[in-house]
Amino acid sequence: MNEVPPRPTFCRIDLSALSGNIAAIERHVGPGCIVMPVIKANAYGHGLDLVVPHLEATGTRRVAVAYLEEGIEVRRLGFTGDIQVLGGAFQPQIESFLDHDLILTVPSTDKLDEVATIARRRGERPRVHLKIDTGMERIGVHHDRAKPFFDRAFACEDVQVEGVFSHFANADAADLDHAKSQLERFMVATEELRGLGDRPLFHIANSGAVAQLAESHLDMVRPGVLTYGVYPSAETQRSIDVLPVLEWLSTVIYFKVVKAGSPVGYGSTWAPDEATRVITLPVGYGDGYPRAASNRSRVLVGGTSRRVVGRVCMDQTMVDIGWSTAYNGDEVVLIGSQGDERITVEDLADWSDTIPYEVLTRVTSRVPRMAIGRDGGV
Repeated sequence: MNEVPPRPTFCRIDLSALSGNIAAIERHVGPGCIVMPVIKANAYGHGLDLVVPHLEATGTRRVAVAYLEEGIEVRRLGFTGDIQVLGGAFQPQIESFLDHDLILTVPSTDKLDEVATIARRRGERPRVHLKIDTGMERIGVHHDRAKPFFDRAFACEDVQVEGVFSHFANADAADLDHAKSQLERFMVATEELRGLGDRPLFHIANSGAVAQLAESHLDMVRPGVLTYGVYPSAETQRSIDVLPVLEWLSTVIYFKVVKAGSPVGYGSTWAPDEATRVITLPVGYGDGYPRAASNRSRVLVGGTSRRVVGRVCMDQTMVDIGWSTAYNGDEVVLIGSQGDERITVEDLADWSDTIPYEVLTRVTSRVPRMAIGRDGGV
């Protein structure tokens, strides 16, 4: 049987850019600070199956994910370093955390007791990081009630408290008052722990804080979207030279002339004022291309920016190219560069009234990822 040809819509993942971004972040935070890349949500849509082997091969020794299942998958893909699961663990999952040597987040005394009970029965002493809430109101003990939590955790002989952490709510903003308040709460809550002989790792900095709040870097930082060359918001200071890791490409599959007044797509939301040429692309919201970008987003065709017209369909998207020429099989750039033009993840997020994180993580498994660059093959 002949091999199935590649799909004409795919993402290109630049592993050299990924390594370069991690190195740039390491230089920015300095040699005394651990950089722990966050690879949750399928490595922010970039593909765990590409990212994990590359990180293992290039010497990354610690990564973070959100859920148990992600941690198990990272182990399955051959990562031998430390894997920290940032989300909490349900009691029935704790055995699996220990089976796969995953570092647990403990956000409460009840969870501490659950982990300790299972660890004692197994004769193990798992590593845990204690989570405190400094202003996010998600998981974690409130910062002003942390001392009894800490006392109990550090007295527990069934776990090893490797770290204590919190999370910023808006460290990517221009106004950093709330972030600085959170940092102050964290420092006050953990002050007594800093004198311990076996001092835990303290960490709170996400991508925004890595870029623009140096005093928050502490012992370790957790860059997420910044690892992939994307800043978390337009307001965040561009203090680190990072490169986009992902390009999203498609192909012209159909070309036609649309008469003036003839509506295009579902709902008939757009029609040309005069005859024009419209191309169709084999990509839609079923692939993660945002339907909210209908009649707003742009793509690159022949080195020129062209507008998406009509509603983005589940499997196809239409583009007005005026009276330019395009042929079936021509490359179309959804995210990336062509000639002197560029479309960024941030651009597509703006056109879709969302954030770059959502654009990246919504690219579905229907879109193949192809690696280029170091160890990437292509």
